[in-house]
Amino acid sequence: MSDVSLLTLLRERAFLSPDEPAFTYTDYEQDWDGVAETLSWSQMYRRALNVAKELKQHGSAGDRAVILAPQGLAYIAGFLGAMQAGFIAVPLPVPHPGAHDERVSAVLTDTTPSVVLTTTGAAGLVAEYVRESGADATATVVEVDALDLDASVSMGEQPLDSGGVAYLQYTSGSTRLPAGVMVSHRNLQVNFRQFMAGYFPEFNGVAPPDTTIVSWLPFYHDLGLILGVIAPVLGGYRCELTSPVAFLQRPARWIQAMADHRRAFSAAPNFAFELAVRKTTDEDLAGRDLSDVLGIVSGSERVHPATLDRFMNRFGPHKFRARALHPAYGLAEATLYVATLDVECPPQTVYFESEKLTRGSAQRCQTEEGTPLLNYGVPKSPAVRIVDPDTCAECSAGTVGEIWTAGANVSAGYWNKPEQTQEVFEAKLVRASEGTPSGPWLRTGDLGFISEDELFIVGRMKDLLIIRGRNHYPEDIESTLQEISGGRVAAISVPVDEDETLVTIIEVRERAESAEEKAQRLSTLKNDVQAAIAQNHGVTVADVVLVGPGSIPITTSGKVRRAACVEQYQTRQFTRVDG
Repeated sequence: MSDVSLLTLLRERAFLSPDEPAFTYTDYEQDWDGVAETLSWSQMYRRALNVAKELKQHGSAGDRAVILAPQGLAYIAGFLGAMQAGFIAVPLPVPHPGAHDERVSAVLTDTTPSVVLTTTGAAGLVAEYVRESGADATATVVEVDALDLDASVSMGEQPLDSGGVAYLQYTSGSTRLPAGVMVSHRNLQVNFRQFMAGYFPEFNGVAPPDTTIVSWLPFYHDLGLILGVIAPVLGGYRCELTSPVAFLQRPARWIQAMADHRRAFSAAPNFAFELAVRKTTDEDLAGRDLSDVLGIVSGSERVHPATLDRFMNRFGPHKFRARALHPAYGLAEATLYVATLDVECPPQTVYFESEKLTRGSAQRCQTEEGTPLLNYGVPKSPAVRIVDPDTCAECSAGTVGEIWTAGANVSAGYWNKPEQTQEVFEAKLVRASEGTPSGPWLRTGDLGFISEDELFIVGRMKDLLIIRGRNHYPEDIESTLQEISGGRVAAISVPVDEDETLVTIIEVRERAESAEEKAQRLSTLKNDVQAAIAQNHGVTVADVVLVGPGSIPITTSGKVRRAACVEQYQTRQFTRVDG
């Protein structure tokens, strides 16, 4: 596959397969049973052209077009139409009414858009938000669904050149203010080939032509955008879409969609697998067969081995294959995909001696008393190295260090942030091993190690908990917490006097019970947490904070914002249900 643009491929599909279904979006807000709308390749291309025609009246190639629209076909038309007009697309979520979204405000300030794309239903809210953010002096608000999207238009029009940047993928901001990753069309093509090679080796690195992509992930997130919008165009695959809200309302919709469509391929973060297990009933699964599911990628947040086990136990009886589960590692700065285990194998959990792991050394152990980590396989393309973050020298096998990666999938850097770009995207290795270039390398900010040539990930550098001189990875502690509570959890380090102490925050669900029963249940939970953390991690929990569902701050991709948790804990903003 040559490195042609996304828009060129869209045009080709519109000419070669004009009437083939491209995108189906099922809207569950109109009707609980869903109202589906399907666009063919020629229809989607025509809509993109009509959006582009409108945008050219409000700016020129290289300008930014921010998309603040609800999930749906209009969002896709806006995104593709912006790029067709030579604008740099900036996918974002619609701000919540009455709430100030710092991420959206920061992006509007950073991008100074000429156009903000939205829909009729959200236009009032978006226009008000744009005014309040100060972007109204330069930006025109365009309602995509109010345009004559199916109007006759020249179907052979060449897309305008945006200057090398297709779109800006803003990071979720779990550890800092969001930064716009400059993704090019070449980045997309290269990473798509890497993605295909990683997940479809048995098909010679290309998904079968009758593959159906199934997704509810938000379009403003890197995984949701590439899976639900970009991959269908690049590969010519049919895509069945709905919204995150539709999934959260009824997780069984996701499972049913994969069972109901041929050769389904999907992806989701860890919490979605947990919800699907808990909320999908036998009645939901009646008569449904999951044997034809090609694969489900688990990414975006830490993948917990126990979650995958529960998913298999729940859906294995309905012929879902263990080898169709794909724990994956990636990040927006690398476009998306970096590594996954050989897809011909089911997910593999390996145990490492916990004490040595806290000291930065990874040694496998035979018993399940160690720390369980998922195997992400032998990295092939893009290249991966484990590096000492302080000396920039390669680490030996079995030594924990920062994960660095390199390849043509890595973006050119962050929008309007030259110093941060140089620090993150232009790293140089000291004393590189034979055959390894000195640079440039992308510093991921993630900690991991290589054991028996295979990649393992232990957590984010900035989230590392250092308690009494020992390193503790919050994801490991949170994995233990989840086994006990089954809900969203956070492990944070809070300074007390001159020491760092461990605090755990656990979301607990309400039950129909007496006050005495509730007090006993929460007391037992806290005792179980204290005992498990002490036994498994050798550290004492200074405070077990029990809160209601939705209390723990998260990013747009569902990652826990631990820095925000620390701030809320220190300022006593958490509403505790344990008194």
